[in-house]
Amino acid sequence: MLERFMLEGLVEAGCDEAGRGCLAGPVSCAAVILPPDFSHELLNDSKQLTARQRDMLRPIIEKEAVAWAVVMVEPGEIDRINILNASITGMQRALDGLGVVPQHVIVDGNRFRPWRDVPCHTVVKGDATYMSIAAASVLAKTHRDELMQRLAVECPGYGWERNMGYPTKEHLEAILERGITKYHRKSYAPCQPRLF
Repeated sequence: MLERFMLEGLVEAGCDEAGRGCLAGPVSCAAVILPPDFSHELLNDSKQLTARQRDMLRPIIEKEAVAWAVVMVEPGEIDRINILNASITGMQRALDGLGVVPQHVIVDGNRFRPWRDVPCHTVVKGDATYMSIAAASVLAKTHRDELMQRLAVECPGYGWERNMGYPTKEHLEAILERGITKYHRKSYAPCQPRLF
């Protein structure tokens, strides 16, 4: 069972991202504030859930959350500022997008930057520890997967409808055969031009 909060009695937002390791598409960043009594038996780190379970949880989270926001940081910005900075920037933008200003922020991972004057804590494996971070992981993943399904129609042949832009054998072979698209991250080694 996941923990409801890190600091009891405060309005606490959880943040997470999806798609850091992808070769194509944006990194998806989410922030979620859950009500203090929120509970769902399926809620967990999105990587531990099936696509069907994530899709079932998404509308529940979006309906019952006190506030939520999802922000996409596009490949061009990832290439300019690197994926770590893009992930942090995206999560901060998601916090900016909440209709409620949290009193405390918990973030999955071990790197973050100060946001406004709100105390923030990073938590390694936070998406498997705290409900709000797990909820953010579900929203980040489902919103990104939905986008990659649409981009797969626009750019067929890369298998994005299956690999969501991750560096699978199918995706890497398609890059060799077809080249890269405008949705690829040009700063990532497999997407850089070869000299021979």
